[in-house]
Amino acid sequence: MQLKNTYSAREVAALTGLSARQLQWWDARRLFTPAVASRRTEAGGFTERRYTPVDLLELMVLADLRRQGLSVGRIRLLLETLREKFGIRLFEAIGGTGSITLLTDGREVFARTTTGEFVNLLRAPDQPMLVVGDIPMLKELTARTKPARKKKAAKKLADRTAKP
Repeated sequence: MQLKNTYSAREVAALTGLSARQLQWWDARRLFTPAVASRRTEAGGFTERRYTPVDLLELMVLADLRRQGLSVGRIRLLLETLREKFGIRLFEAIGGTGSITLLTDGREVFARTTTGEFVNLLRAPDQPMLVVGDIPMLKELTARTKPARKKKAAKKLADRTAKP
């Protein structure tokens, strides 16, 4: 994937698996706003929403959390907690290079600080957790593109032409 300066909502949808409608809905409810917002033109239409590479990476993580079943309300809580408690964006917490690393078990999102403290970001972000032993069930949150779907029609056609 080649990084660009900005991505359209259609490109973001293709890379994340989110729909353009979901992106529009998230923008309207201030859950996740694009770097360049849509605005009305003189001709009566609207300009296209544009997302930065950082926005794209964050949306990849959020799309993965949505596929795991995290509700929009919990996603909002996660983003607010990162901003208010840690003073960072989601981007700064993914990839393990920031002041915290995000981990999930599929239902909850945890932060591991550089000092080794664990907190549950969705339940009690001000209260460190007691962690005993290794936690193999947690996976680190990273940005991944959604694999492209194989088109059934193309597969059927290939199957038909391959038969003797």
